[in-house]
Amino acid sequence: MGSFSIWHWLIVLLVVVMIFGTKKLRNMGSDLGGAVKGFKDGMKDGSTTDAPAASSAPAAQVTGQPAANSDKSAIDVEARQKS
Repeated sequence: MGSFSIWHWLIVLLVVVMIFGTKKLRNMGSDLGGAVKGFKDGMKDGSTTDAPAASSAPAAQVTGQPAANSDKSAIDVEARQKS
């Protein structure tokens, strides 16, 4: 009972076609194909937009003391309370 023969698969295919019908199976196939195509396009777009941004950023020099005004988005650690 290891693997199924071609006759087993043909019977399963026939039962599936009888249950769902060819029109519904065709719609499901086109939906699945569109989803796969959209996923591939998204992966291609994501890899091309991330790569130039990462390579264009200059490497930060690591020193013992942080450079003043080197990072404008840094948050000061000393927080003041509102009065």
